[in-house]
Amino acid sequence: MSRVYLIRHAKPAQSFGQGNDEDPGLDDTGKAQAEAAAQALLALPEGDRPKRVVSSPLRRCRETAEPYAMAIGVEVEIDPFVGEIPTPKAYDAVSRGPWLRKAFQGKWSEIEGDLDYDEWRREVAHAVAARGSAAVFSHYVAINAVFSTLADDDRVIVFRPDHASISVFDRDEGQLSLVQPGREANTSVM
Repeated sequence: MSRVYLIRHAKPAQSFGQGNDEDPGLDDTGKAQAEAAAQALLALPEGDRPKRVVSSPLRRCRETAEPYAMAIGVEVEIDPFVGEIPTPKAYDAVSRGPWLRKAFQGKWSEIEGDLDYDEWRREVAHAVAARGSAAVFSHYVAINAVFSTLADDDRVIVFRPDHASISVFDRDEGQLSLVQPGREANTSVM
């Protein structure tokens, strides 16, 4: 058995749907949150401390992962399967917001788009479960993909992870079980 830590990225320099940067990094608050997440992981007992660092390709996740990776002397492994929910081709940066807000209100099986989002959520959960002794830095919706898959709940939003929130899972024979959910946000990503 091993532990997997699923961490939402820290606060980005630009909020969802605002500004021109499609891949923003962290603001000063986010950088402090990333350092705090690293310190929380480093404070774990040696046997529970993740030995691998996995991140979404997006900058806000990579920058959240870097302090912990540097502290333990490993490279950040980039995995698109723990990345942001894919936007349908018909939507641009402006129309993505309304599409995503509508998706948040419904079920995985009802999301409009170019792919089977119910299958996508299972692939995200599988990608996280495939990691052993890892800190996985991901996104609000991808984290919900894991939580909803484990709960066998078709709702898109079943958990509201705060920035730099750390959820803990046991991994046994490739299967995840929730040990402790991370801190929830007071506000939502809507």
